Amino acid sequence: MRLLIDAHLDISWNANHFDRDQLLSIDEMRAREAHMTGKGRGLCTVSLPEMRRARIGACLATILCRAFPTWSPEVSNPVQSTTGGRRLGEILLREDLDYCNQAVAYAQGMGQLAYYKLLETQGHMAMIKTAADLDRIWAQWEAGVPDAPLGYILSMEGCDPIVEPSQAEEWFEAGLRTACLAHYGTSRYGMGTGGDGPITEAGRQLLKEFERVGMIVDLVHTADLAFQQTLDAFSGPVFISHGNSRTLVDHDRQISDDQVRQIVARGGVIGAVCDAWMIIPGFDMKDTDKIKPTMETLADHIDHMCQIAGNAKHIAIGSDLDGGFGTEQCPSDLNTITDLHKLEDILDARGYSAEDIDGVFYANWLRFFRESLPKG
Repeated sequence: MRLLIDAHLDISWNANHFDRDQLLSIDEMRAREAHMTGKGRGLCTVSLPEMRRARIGACLATILCRAFPTWSPEVSNPVQSTTGGRRLGEILLREDLDYCNQAVAYAQGMGQLAYYKLLETQGHMAMIKTAADLDRIWAQWEAGVPDAPLGYILSMEGCDPIVEPSQAEEWFEAGLRTACLAHYGTSRYGMGTGGDGPITEAGRQLLKEFERVGMIVDLVHTADLAFQQTLDAFSGPVFISHGNSRTLVDHDRQISDDQVRQIVARGGVIGAVCDAWMIIPGFDMKDTDKIKPTMETLADHIDHMCQIAGNAKHIAIGSDLDGGFGTEQCPSDLNTITDLHKLEDILDARGYSAEDIDGVFYANWLRFFRESLPKG
């Protein structure tokens, strides 16, 4: 079983908003939720012990909280998303995500960071701030050091917790290393999934601050126009933490072939994601047993994007497991995060070399973050 880097896990959000003790086994977590009826309850797939069993030596661990969407005349098409649970001009639709303003989102984000910091203090995790940190932690996993900490790069999914562009430096000093401007719908900084629109003037200022302090920009959830404008306005490193092929499943949340090429041209990497509706056309959120993808179907997205890239050096994994869903919205043959390793045999059977598979599992992310993080 290879080592693995997963570029998108909402570890602290699950702890804070779903009351999931990330130090429990999957069986223990599911047993605690067996009486609950909410979406994904009793069907979780991720915990720190399970990540250790899956040999995940490093991950991008998120801060995820949104401010109530505010209309900006710069955004031409307000979101009307059915997958993100957020609409302009209506009441808050996601009590686990949406807050009344950016100040409250900031407080929630800092609370999520506090959970990671506690796990660090307890020896379970270790923050990766520099390329030197990454090399040190990864070397422990390669050497099979018992109880090596799970390395994590702090990531922000939507920049609502950054109250002002000038606050980017505060977050960077706190350890934040990657961020995308918006999640679903409009934000102060630009347009996210669910419509099309630009980055705002505040978004341009934030990108300038990101470039100054050394933040890495995640182009996930970025509307098409905002995607292009960000590439033009920001000269630092860019990547997509978790996204699948728009050619195979047509949705603006997905990554177009041209966007794959642009990420490749900038030296970035794209992480394939396990959310079922992003893997197979026609997935029914109301009848999740009607049609479900498999890990083979997920491999179709990896393979397609590798073909567009021209090699296997720019595609990896960003599973988004437990990202507001459980096994009901995963490939049918994925029970826990450890089942990501089924991709090893699947890619091997498709003719991918051992080096290519290493790249998908960890080496492509290693290369990207060694080049993009501060040297230390």
